[in-house]
Amino acid sequence: MNILFLCTGNSCRSQMAEGWTNRLKVPGLAAWSAGVETHGVNPRAVEVMAEAGVDISGHTSKLAADLPEDLEFDYVVTLCGHANENCPYFPAKTKLAHVGFDDPPSLARDMTDPEEILDVYRRVRDEIRAFVETLPESLDKG
Repeated sequence: MNILFLCTGNSCRSQMAEGWTNRLKVPGLAAWSAGVETHGVNPRAVEVMAEAGVDISGHTSKLAADLPEDLEFDYVVTLCGHANENCPYFPAKTKLAHVGFDDPPSLARDMTDPEEILDVYRRVRDEIRAFVETLPESLDKG
């Protein structure tokens, strides 16, 4: 079963979801991530994922159109409202789901304490892990 995690810039939340899914080796799932735009992979996302033992440092920010043409997705999961509203077209067999998570860069925008900033990223990282641990069953309920 192929799953695509889609977010606005494919910089943070979708990268974390892809990393967790592939790291936890969710049975029967292969994960990819993409954005409706590309913003580059967020260095704080890389840092907090590494703290949890997941290396996403080699990931790149990409569009769904950048993925292999012959790759078919069983599920596309949007992780933010903007991606949900601007989701590209996928074949009819693809099931779409929306599971929103807070955007760490937005939440931390006005913060100055580096540890407080990382705590925002850690919270979202852990929330995404908890969601990934429910896959694929939680998607079949929607």
